[in-house]
Amino acid sequence: MTDELGADYEVLVIGGGAAGLSGALTLARARRSVAVLDAGAPRNAPAEGVHGLLALDGIRPAELLERGRAEVRGHGGHVVTGEVDAVTRDGAGFAVTLTDGRGVRARRLLVATGLVDELPEVPGLRARWGRDVIHCPYCHGWEVRDRAIGVLASGPLSVHQALLFRQWSPDVTFFSHRLPPTAEQAEQLAARGIRVVAGEVASLEVVDDRLGGVRLSDGRLVGREALAVSSRMVARAGFLASLGLRPAEHPAGVGEHVPADATGRTEVPGVWVAGNVTDPAAQVGAAAAAGTVAAAQINADLVAEETRRAVAARREPFSAASEALLSDLVLGDRRHGR
Repeated sequence: MTDELGADYEVLVIGGGAAGLSGALTLARARRSVAVLDAGAPRNAPAEGVHGLLALDGIRPAELLERGRAEVRGHGGHVVTGEVDAVTRDGAGFAVTLTDGRGVRARRLLVATGLVDELPEVPGLRARWGRDVIHCPYCHGWEVRDRAIGVLASGPLSVHQALLFRQWSPDVTFFSHRLPPTAEQAEQLAARGIRVVAGEVASLEVVDDRLGGVRLSDGRLVGREALAVSSRMVARAGFLASLGLRPAEHPAGVGEHVPADATGRTEVPGVWVAGNVTDPAAQVGAAAAAGTVAAAQINADLVAEETRRAVAARREPFSAASEALLSDLVLGDRRHGR
């Protein structure tokens, strides 16, 4: 089921993953008019299950999202299929144009569009992504425990990644590829019993629809059952450029993100962000929690604005009455020659 997009909302949530749906649910429960725009391309779609999520460990990503959509709709929120093309300032709010030409206005925006994983150009790697080519030990470590795990040097945190995966398996091999470890890093890896294999990785070998090993450019094949890779993570937020809000390099050097404070508030008034678009390392539970925090702040911001307007409206009749009384007094003084 997909709802019809209305013309105006108090809050428009862009992105229908864990962060966006959690934020929308909080706002709908706060009796705000809210719609979620979902482009239908969740980052974790290739994964068999969502792990480390309390009471829902192992739930299929698609099932988790469908439950979330139903909960948002059950509280009066809309969930609409669509992708944002452009956002512009429209008075005190925003005008949003979708790629199919539809338009919608909103007083506030919650952007939870997630990120794109840019993977190393290694033949066979993309096809196994989210299956036996993995990235997060807390998301996948239990599922590959005690197996032969490889770690491909592909980013500034690759050595750290290898040291983490050693917690789940005694058989970890670090493929230096094009990023050989420093002397200090090599010592750390050796101290933890992690073998370092030099040489460029040429491809992945798949046997019976399972990862069989890592093929090096010199022809060597190193058998592995899982391969950990550090992707470059890039925020899906190009449509915010018209507001002057652009992704910036993440301090950890892992890619780009949209900077925000601890509540998700950005430097552009009226725009909040939550989930991987601002925190690349956030797992599903953390992303959902961030969506809730941002939504509560958005609601508080709207309440503050509405209160200011209500106070101004309350004062206006009194101001008009005071001016009338002063006019009467002046006229009275003039009548009596005072």
